[in-house]
Amino acid sequence: MEKKLIFEKVDHTLLLQTATWEEIKQICDDAMLYGVASVCIPPSYVKQAKEYVNGNMAVCTVIGFPNGYNTTEVKVYETKDAISKGADEIDMVINIGHLKDKKYETILDEIKQIKAACGEHILKVIIETCLLTEDEKIKMCDIVTSSGADFIKTSTGFSKNGATFEDVALFAKYVSPEVRIKAAGGISSFDDAQKFIELGASRLGTSRIVKLAKNQEGSGY
Repeated sequence: MEKKLIFEKVDHTLLLQTATWEEIKQICDDAMLYGVASVCIPPSYVKQAKEYVNGNMAVCTVIGFPNGYNTTEVKVYETKDAISKGADEIDMVINIGHLKDKKYETILDEIKQIKAACGEHILKVIIETCLLTEDEKIKMCDIVTSSGADFIKTSTGFSKNGATFEDVALFAKYVSPEVRIKAAGGISSFDDAQKFIELGASRLGTSRIVKLAKNQEGSGY
């Protein structure tokens, strides 16, 4: 697979707590140079980044990140605020405790409310697969399918593990064709990126792929 086709599926990501504006600008520059799908950055930098890329790059940000246990009201407000500041795409984290408690309708309602707040903007639902059983992953495929969200996403990159081939294959089996798949966290080579795409991922959340293209050490998210 040509590297260009891989770059087109990358959400070039910087979500570290220590991220500075200079670092955010650098990933925006790299994102525009390599033609990636979006930059995924902290909410506090959305307005600056949107102005900086000047329509040349989609800006993605995160909601309820990384733990997911904010109230629905807070997540909806975060979403509306991010959209008002120029976010093109939203990656939200589910309440994992609610999933463990089998509060499926509560999770579904939250995703629907956030999708409503997104309007026509893309919503990706992070389920943090490394913390879930296989049955819980399958249940979330069903919930995300019913919610109207655009993507199901494996991981925040801030928990025990990131994306696995097995989880992406499971998503491809259990979500509807209308729901796209984002693999995120720990994608460390072009070969891995290609395999995730072949298994069904249409987005890759990573900082390493662009670093590798720049002949830098492929470390980080």
